[in-house]
Amino acid sequence: MKSTRKIAPAPPAQTASKSLGSTNSLAENSGPGETAIAGDGDWLPPKELLKPPGQLQLTEKELDEELTRILNANNPHAPQNISRYSNKECIFKTSPNVDHFVIHFEFDGYLIYKGEEAIAAETTPMIVAAAEEGVATDAAAATTETGTDPPATPLEDEKKQKGPLRNQFNFSERASQTINNPYRERSTNTEPPPSRVFTDTVNQWSIYDAYMEDVLAKEKNAKEKSKSDKSKTNKDDDNKNVLQSSSDNSHNEEAYYKNVELKKAMIIIERMANQNTFDDVTQDYKYWEDASDELGDRKSFVRDYCSGSLLPLWKFTCAKEKRKQVTAVCWNPKNTDLFAVGYGSYDFSKQGPGMIASFTLKNPSHPEFLYMTESGVMSLDFHPQVIYTIPKHPSMIAVGLYDGSVLVYNLQKKIDAPLFRSNPKSGKHTDPVWQDVIRLKLNGGSGETGGEDGGLFNLAGGCCFDFHKAVDHLFVVGTEEGQIHKCSKTYNSQYLMSFNGHQMSVYTVRFNPFHGSVFLSASADWTVKLWNHTKDKPLASFDLNSSVGDVAWAPYSSTVFAAVTSDGKVFVFDLNENKYEAICEQQIVRKAKLTHCAFNPFEPILLVGDDKGTVISMKLSPNLRKICDVDCATIY
Repeated sequence: MKSTRKIAPAPPAQTASKSLGSTNSLAENSGPGETAIAGDGDWLPPKELLKPPGQLQLTEKELDEELTRILNANNPHAPQNISRYSNKECIFKTSPNVDHFVIHFEFDGYLIYKGEEAIAAETTPMIVAAAEEGVATDAAAATTETGTDPPATPLEDEKKQKGPLRNQFNFSERASQTINNPYRERSTNTEPPPSRVFTDTVNQWSIYDAYMEDVLAKEKNAKEKSKSDKSKTNKDDDNKNVLQSSSDNSHNEEAYYKNVELKKAMIIIERMANQNTFDDVTQDYKYWEDASDELGDRKSFVRDYCSGSLLPLWKFTCAKEKRKQVTAVCWNPKNTDLFAVGYGSYDFSKQGPGMIASFTLKNPSHPEFLYMTESGVMSLDFHPQVIYTIPKHPSMIAVGLYDGSVLVYNLQKKIDAPLFRSNPKSGKHTDPVWQDVIRLKLNGGSGETGGEDGGLFNLAGGCCFDFHKAVDHLFVVGTEEGQIHKCSKTYNSQYLMSFNGHQMSVYTVRFNPFHGSVFLSASADWTVKLWNHTKDKPLASFDLNSSVGDVAWAPYSSTVFAAVTSDGKVFVFDLNENKYEAICEQQIVRKAKLTHCAFNPFEPILLVGDDKGTVISMKLSPNLRKICDVDCATIY
C-alpha cells in the first residue's frame, strides 16, 4: 500500500507579534475612563508557535517534495534465527520461513453450535411434555370434581430424579481434544532384528575351571578309548571307535586351540577379567601421584629420607619357570605396553632349559607369547633399526643362550621354532652369550716371562658391552676381572683404551643416550662408576653397599639413572639434584636378589627382575621424572 502526503508549510513567525500588537493598540486607544469594547477574538489568549532551538529550516521546494511510504505485513518483532529439529536428517536446522502472524485480540466463546438433529432431539421431549401436561390438567380437573388425587406417572419420577448437571468451572474446548499425528521415521516401520540376551560372570577362577573341565574330558575320552580298544571284536566296533576318537579330537583340540577366532576372543575376555581384577592398580597407574613430592626439597639429616618414591604396580610371573632367574628384560620399541623377559640361571651347577616370555601390561596374569629353549637364556633384545622414527621390525627378537647359540624369533609368526639358529659352521659361540660382540684378542702388557715357554697373559672373558650412541664403530666392554676396554670395529685386533676402576666383575656398561662421551658401569664390588671414555679415571663413584646387578639410564633425562642390588633395593640417582647420594632408595623384595632393570621409553614405569623369576613394575613419582637440560660438563 502506498500513500502520498504533503508537508504543510509552517505558519509565519509574525502571527504572534501581530496579535500581540492588536491587543496593545486596543488598550492604548481606550481612555482611562472608557471601557474597551472589542470582538470575541480579541479576548482569546495569544497563540505562540513553539520551535526547538535547532529546528531545520526547509525551503518551499523541499516542503512540496513527495515522500513515498511503503506498508508491509511483516512483524518487526518476529525472531529471525529460529532452529527446528529435523526428524528426517536428525539434526537442528535453521528455519527460513518466519511466521509474521500477530494476534491482537482473542476471545474464547462458550457457545456450541447445534445442528438440526440436535434441535429436533430437544424439541421432541418438549412436545411430549406439553401433551402430558394437557392430560394432567384434565386429570386434575377430574380429581377436583371427584375429590381424589391422580397417580404419579413414571416420566414425572424420572424428571424429578434426573436434572441438568453442569460444571461451569471446568471447560475444555473440543478442538484441543484432537490427537495430532506424530512423526515417524522409516526405521520404526522395519522389523527389528532378532536378539538374544545372554549374561554370565567371567573371572580367573571360572576360566581355570573351564580349562580343568576340558582336561578332565580329554582324560575321560582317553580312558574310554583305551577300554574300547581292548574290547574290539569286529570291524564295526573298530570303525565306530575311529569315528568317535576323530570327532572327540576335532572338538577338543581344534575348537579350543586351533580356532584362531575363538583364541582371539578368549584373549580379549581374559584381558577384561584381569582389568576388573586389578582395577585399583590400573587407577593408581593412570591417576595416582605421590603427594609427598609436593612438599619441596628438604635437608635430609635422616638417613632413610628420599625426595622421590616408587609405587609398585603389577607383578609378572610364569608358572612354568618359577625356579628360574630373570636374566634379561627388554621393552618393545613400538608397543608401549609390551616387553620380553628371558629366564635362565647364572649358576653353573643349575643349568637347564630356558624360556622367553612376552608380557603386556593389559594382562599381567599370563604371558602373550611363550617360547621354550634348550639352554638357559642369557640375553635378548628387540630389533633396534628405526626408519623415520618408526621401528622397522618391532616383532623380531634376538636371543643369546648359555650354550653359545643365538636364536632369532618373530612374534608375528604363530610358530614355536626360531626363524634362525646359529650352528658350528656359522661360527657358533662355545661359551655363554652374555651379549653379542665381535671376537677380540686381548694382548697383555709387558710382564715377566715364566721359564722358556712363554710369558704370562691377562686373559679375561667379557661380560657386557654397549655401543656409542653417535659413533657406531665405538663400544666399551666390561670383563670378569673388573677392567673396562674401549674398542672399535675398525681395530679388531686390539683395544683403544682401558679403564681400571673396579675390583670385581663388571656386570653392565651403559652409554648416556643424550651425552655420548659419558657411560656408567655396575660391578660386583658394590659400586657404580661414571666415566668419560676420553679419560682413564672415573668422574664419580657411588657405593651402594651391595653387589650391583644392573644399571640403566632414564630415557627422558640425561642426569637420571637407576641401579638394582642383590639385597633387593632400587636406587634412583639424579645428578642435577644430588651428585653424591640417591634421591630414592627403596626396598622392593626381601628374600631375593634383583638382577635387571629397564625403563619404559614412553611411560614413567620401571621394570625390575629378581632371581625368583618375578618381574615387578613400578611407577616413578614426579620428583624422579624431572626433565633437565643441563650440560654434562657441569658434572665433572
